[in-house]
Amino acid sequence: MTGSEVSPSFRLAYVPGVTPTKWVRIWNERLPDVPLTLVPVSAATACDVLRGGDADAGFVRLPVDRADLSAIPLYTETTVVVVPKDHLVTAADEVSAEDLADEIVLHPLDDTLDWEQRPGRPANERPATTADAVELVAAGVGVLVVPQSLARLHHRRDLTYRPVSDAPASRVALSWPQDETTDLVEDFIGIVRGRTVNSSRGRRPDPDPAQPKGKRGETGGARRKPTAGKPAGKTGGKPAGKSAGKPSGKSPRGASGGAGGSGGARGAKRGKPRRRS
Repeated sequence: MTGSEVSPSFRLAYVPGVTPTKWVRIWNERLPDVPLTLVPVSAATACDVLRGGDADAGFVRLPVDRADLSAIPLYTETTVVVVPKDHLVTAADEVSAEDLADEIVLHPLDDTLDWEQRPGRPANERPATTADAVELVAAGVGVLVVPQSLARLHHRRDLTYRPVSDAPASRVALSWPQDETTDLVEDFIGIVRGRTVNSSRGRRPDPDPAQPKGKRGETGGARRKPTAGKPAGKTGGKPAGKSAGKPSGKSPRGASGGAGGSGGARGAKRGKPRRRS
């Protein structure tokens, strides 16, 4: 089998917290002959996976280096603090970073939040992953501030979370290598942006682009024929009859004032001023 005969496929990377189920379902409905493979990646390695060609596109967390990657921001997540269910924080519907000043706030190595100044007190060691940090929260070691999707991903019955009003937020984007904006990438962009199959900006036009133009030309011609016929009817019909009839009706009267003819009798009847004189 040669390279040109290889069946097309699409590889989609995604970072923890992102659920691509909806988009994958639409892809399978629209392109059933092109298998889509999901590639789970960490937030830290997502961009390198795209650059290395191990995925065609991916859901990543911003920022990304726009020098070689394209990105379409999709949504911004709420930031929450994960705490044990009996923690004092649960008494409020929302907290601020200042409310966490006396807490040990865990800072995992795969943290995705861009803090200018982290709240609370640092732990003696940084957990390797967010999952490890969640285990430490359950053990009562500290609390954890993460995007809400990660709190849901690592949900435990003995833990809960509350929004942090003034914490930095995490933004999720669809990204791909700028030099690899293939037709399949365009297809997936259209799905993520909510374009319909028949959208004018979709990649897949009519198989014969010239055919719609030909149809429009024929339709236009058919529409122009009656339009051209109506003016002709107006000119040769009522308008023509009026313009031709009125002068022909006036010409005998005009002739009575001139050389006479069949309009001479009418001209004699109008000679009353002469009889008065």
